Amino acid sequence: MRKIFTNLSGLVLVLFLFLGSAYAQNTSVRGKVTDASNGEALIGVSVKIKGTNLGTSTDVSGVFTISAPPTATLVISYVGFTTQEVPITNRTSIQVALKASSSALQEVVVIGYGTATKRDLTGSITSVKASDVADRPTTNPVANLQGRVAGVQITNSGRPGAEPDVRIRGTISINNAKPLYVVDGILNDNINFLNPADIESFEILKDPSSLAIFGVRGASGVIIITTKQAKSGQLTFNFNSNTGVKHVNNKIDVTNAEQFRMLYDEQLANQGSVPFNYTNWQANTDWQDAIFQTAVFTNNNLSVSGATERNKFRMGLGYIAEQGIIKHEQLKKITLSLNDELRITENFKVGVTFNGYRSELPNERGVANAVLAAPIAPTFNDEYGLYHTMPSFQRAQVGNPLVDVELRKNTAFRREYRAVGSVFGEVDFLKHFNFRGSFFVDYGFNNNRSYSPLIYVYNPEIPGANKTDQLTTLTTVNQDQNIYNKIQSDWILTYKNSFGDHNLTATAGFTSYITGYEGLGASRNQGNGAPIPNNPDKWYLGIGSPATSTNSGGAWENRTLSYLGRVLYNYKQKYLFNASFRRDASSAFVLGEPWQSFGALGAAWVVSEEEFMKSQDIINNLKIKGSWGVLGNQNTGGSDRDRYPMYPVLVSGSSAVFGENVVPAYEPAYIPDPNLHWETVHSWETGFELNAFTNRLGLEVNYYNKLTKGIMTEVPGLLGTLPGLSNQGELSNNGIELVTSWRQSFNDWTLNVSGNLTTLNNKVKSLSNKGYQIVRGASRTTEGYPIGYFYGYVHDGIYQSNEDVRLNPSNLNEVFPGDIKYKDVNGDGMISEDDRTMIGNPTPDFTYGFTVGLKYKDFDFGADFMGVYGNEIFRRWNQQPYAQFNYQVQRLDRWHGIGTSNWQPILNDARTNNQLTSSYFIEDGSFFRVRNIQLGYNLNKRMLDKVKLKSLRVFLNAQNPFTFANNTGYTPEIGGSAIEFGVDNGTYPVPAIYTLGVNMNF
Repeated sequence: MRKIFTNLSGLVLVLFLFLGSAYAQNTSVRGKVTDASNGEALIGVSVKIKGTNLGTSTDVSGVFTISAPPTATLVISYVGFTTQEVPITNRTSIQVALKASSSALQEVVVIGYGTATKRDLTGSITSVKASDVADRPTTNPVANLQGRVAGVQITNSGRPGAEPDVRIRGTISINNAKPLYVVDGILNDNINFLNPADIESFEILKDPSSLAIFGVRGASGVIIITTKQAKSGQLTFNFNSNTGVKHVNNKIDVTNAEQFRMLYDEQLANQGSVPFNYTNWQANTDWQDAIFQTAVFTNNNLSVSGATERNKFRMGLGYIAEQGIIKHEQLKKITLSLNDELRITENFKVGVTFNGYRSELPNERGVANAVLAAPIAPTFNDEYGLYHTMPSFQRAQVGNPLVDVELRKNTAFRREYRAVGSVFGEVDFLKHFNFRGSFFVDYGFNNNRSYSPLIYVYNPEIPGANKTDQLTTLTTVNQDQNIYNKIQSDWILTYKNSFGDHNLTATAGFTSYITGYEGLGASRNQGNGAPIPNNPDKWYLGIGSPATSTNSGGAWENRTLSYLGRVLYNYKQKYLFNASFRRDASSAFVLGEPWQSFGALGAAWVVSEEEFMKSQDIINNLKIKGSWGVLGNQNTGGSDRDRYPMYPVLVSGSSAVFGENVVPAYEPAYIPDPNLHWETVHSWETGFELNAFTNRLGLEVNYYNKLTKGIMTEVPGLLGTLPGLSNQGELSNNGIELVTSWRQSFNDWTLNVSGNLTTLNNKVKSLSNKGYQIVRGASRTTEGYPIGYFYGYVHDGIYQSNEDVRLNPSNLNEVFPGDIKYKDVNGDGMISEDDRTMIGNPTPDFTYGFTVGLKYKDFDFGADFMGVYGNEIFRRWNQQPYAQFNYQVQRLDRWHGIGTSNWQPILNDARTNNQLTSSYFIEDGSFFRVRNIQLGYNLNKRMLDKVKLKSLRVFLNAQNPFTFANNTGYTPEIGGSAIEFGVDNGTYPVPAIYTLGVNMNF
């Protein structure tokens, strides 16, 4: 190998000297570039001398002139056309006819249990190359898809290592909203183990014709991830690294000490209370500044790949270290990836893949206390060397934020280990058949230990000389371990053939899937003995008092067995049809009917292939398409009910008395319907795809409609009876997806612009009995409304005077001037619970995103933008009537006399009327964000030859630098569960991240 490289280096040197002498004798070459389909001149075509950056472009007549050696080769390229290499061969005049490129249509995309060309698809599959979102600072690869894919709503979290909330075409069930992830064939519910640098592409499957093949797991959408493999004939070493800082752009506006004292004094006066004594509370503390830090992010990856005619091998090693924006939070993550494919004969190959992962998760800390804590309290007392306590009016509910951040730092060790691997064999036989057998294993092991130390603080209000206050009296150790395992096997037979104008691909298969869990947890405290030392080496259950031990444990296992089939057919590449079918059996329904069937049909008409379209040269591709199918959803709760809905857990029931003995009894939590089954989604879509102006313009429009039937819902029991569990709910989602793009080259410039927009309309059609509601705080789910909508009273102004109180409808609470006035929604002349109504919707009306990419010679620039419109946020972090919190700055505009405010109520927490759940706590959730800006530079070949590199790119990246929003919290991005989302409980900030990086191949 070394000799080969030496010879190649000598050859390159000789070639370089030869070309150098040839360039000394340049001649002028004049040429014209036209469209091969119609002979029209092409303007702005790039014409370069191969192997150099020297070039020009065509003028308005398609003509160019360039000075070049007579033996040189010209590279003629234009967006939407196939690049041509034209040898000059001593000519002074050249004519070039470029053919329109159909590479985008011929692109092979990964679908369930196989691949297909984009041209042959009848549904909506969006492919995103990992290179399009490379070099972004993230630990979860899916986070970088935010705003780039129509129909996919991604809500990111700023907490290191946190999984984003992903919803594809809306929330399909009251029980769960997560999509299915498929990584190199293995089905999974998360991809925390993946290194973003190891990913080749994402395929996002949204329509029924592409999802039905996944049966009971396809209804929420599927994200297929293909990892990188070696490229044939190449031996490549790659190193990429980016390092930077992250910080909170916008803090929550709360009052400073002076403002707080003014408002609190006024509040005490309004409540008829004595003034507060501020003698020991003269600080002016910004608690947010006290706990936040400028955090550091670093991501480093090294890979080697090589391929021959027989073997392809790639190995990647990654290390990520990410600090949180709260002090002492840090994520450390190490990944290892391997894949090897060996072609034993021309028609038989085998392969293995492996992804290993080890992470140390951060000690998670909340931000709410830093917003609620009174600014008048000092952070620390130097005399005692202790952190300061909070004032008496909030001490029981709000602690010094630094106590949690500093005194409990590094007291929890959370380590995750994951190994995901597969082996496969694939054989081609009888010319048109392919059989592939795969075996997958996913093994995860988590090990957690935590310690609760003794906490002492300084309290100036303690009588006497000793001002030390002990907050905790016992030291405690907690330890738990759990194991997750998944075993999957696929046996897939594919037949592919063409019969004249008929093209057919048929797939049939058998697959099994086993997933299980085992977990143990226990705790122990010091009891009557000495405190457990604050030393991580001692934090095991063998320490402390055995008499104080508590423990818990659990285990479960699920199995599914499936048969599947699919047919892709087209006639003359004009008329496309596909059908797919899957039948799943689940161990969850052994007592009932374990089998359920799912399937879909799709069709498309490629209008541009018709003869009547041949006479025009504007439209390059026009496809009208549609599909219909029945999909499955087994994600019905994420609990024992999800895994064993036919086997309810036992809960404490009525006790029985036998003589003098009271015997406790257990009873099932619910009574399952004997015909219970997984939820189904009846889905259809229709739309079209268009490419025009020599493929520079791309446009795709789809209308989707999904109706979830048989939602697994609890049925209220009659008085004294247990509730039931039955398939009685229906939920609809529909909307429009719009995707457009434009590509253009001119001179040395290349411009790419793309955008997408998705509308969302969600409605619960039925849910158990009429009027049945699922209540989660301010969130409600009931018939006739969007899922998880906000329910409460409508703020209708502020009572300005006693006369105003008298003239308005009577209230369920006693009200006074300065209180919130609620709207009489039902018009019965009084304010009661019947006036509660929908006050907000966490589901947006539409989401959108657009990207701009610009290249000039060796420079490249990219910017991503995204936004959400039409949703609301419920602000709950300061909706607490039981403690005195710091005030939002907007409370400076409170009512304190006639005409002073018609929105902010009087400062008086004793008036419960003002704490009712109402639109007073509703905020606009719409926002627009500059998601990513990146500027890069690729060193040219001449410079790279000097340092013996194949390629070297340096770049600057800014993520989330600007967000334009109307809410008062840290971020308008707020996820949650299927039935409670968009609720701001003091949501962790999404920071801005600025990084500098390098990507080199050698």
